[in-house]
Amino acid sequence: MVQRILEPEQISSLDPSAIPRIRMPERAAVFPARAARLRQLADARNPIAGYLRLMAALADAQQETLATFEATPPSAELLSSAQQHSMPLIPALSGVRDPAWREVLLRLVDRIEAAGPATPALAQLFAKLRAFDARTLDAQADAIFAQRFAEVDPASAPFITAALQVVWTDLASRIDQSQVPYLDTPGLCPVCGSHPVASVVRVGGVHDGYRYLQCGLCATEWHMVRSKCSNCDSTKGIAYHAIGAADADKEARDAQAKDAPLKAESCDECGTYRKIGYQSKAYDFEPFADDLASLTLDLLMGEEGYRRASPNPWLWPEQGVEDQDQE
Repeated sequence: MVQRILEPEQISSLDPSAIPRIRMPERAAVFPARAARLRQLADARNPIAGYLRLMAALADAQQETLATFEATPPSAELLSSAQQHSMPLIPALSGVRDPAWREVLLRLVDRIEAAGPATPALAQLFAKLRAFDARTLDAQADAIFAQRFAEVDPASAPFITAALQVVWTDLASRIDQSQVPYLDTPGLCPVCGSHPVASVVRVGGVHDGYRYLQCGLCATEWHMVRSKCSNCDSTKGIAYHAIGAADADKEARDAQAKDAPLKAESCDECGTYRKIGYQSKAYDFEPFADDLASLTLDLLMGEEGYRRASPNPWLWPEQGVEDQDQE
């Protein structure tokens, strides 16, 4: 039976207090679900199938590492201060992080290498990551969190981000959702202050029919009505785009787009887009994985004049490209 999906007007009229606001990451489920979805999408003749399988191996390594890792939690005083001032509980941009994250990075590299032979280019990258000193790694982490694209090494960034994801997902999984404050900036993660990677309209249980943004760092999800832009909070100029068969007529393409499990939600007010998936049409939809695997949709949106609201942390833009867009 297909679950009922609420329309944006219906969602806006509901009492917000009745909608589950936060979905904390499940420690044992985040990375395995991501790895499984990446492999599923790679097997569907995806043009970047090889990269998706590598990233699936990275997600496997994340889960293996997370199983025996616990970061130093924030103090009760810091949590209280964040709640009092409506700030993220464990902000990524603060520059304060458990130095053990650098050891996590090395463990991820070791686990991926142990899973199978690496290509020469990948082996060279792993050697480069191992050679980075603490100062260089922390500078890269700072640049990634601040999205200073010109300072980020695109090849290293997915693996550095993956190590940071292990740390923040660990911390977020141990936070009671009742502790999470409301932020003055609704488009950022209330736990770590990072950007969402994509959103999903969920089915089943208390989350049925509601749209949740998923954090690209700690995997926390928070509710946002579908009648608003997730980047600028505007309710004007919202439109949806999807890929249709090139050889189909317009009517057929429109029907395919309407039923697509993944769409790009664009906003004419800020000129950006983020992707949105529908579990009623693809139950295994995983925001991070599906966003990474849908480069064709990114190309379509670029041709139509929209830019990504924020990058996928595992597919970093070339140096300087996004900086020019922001000037």
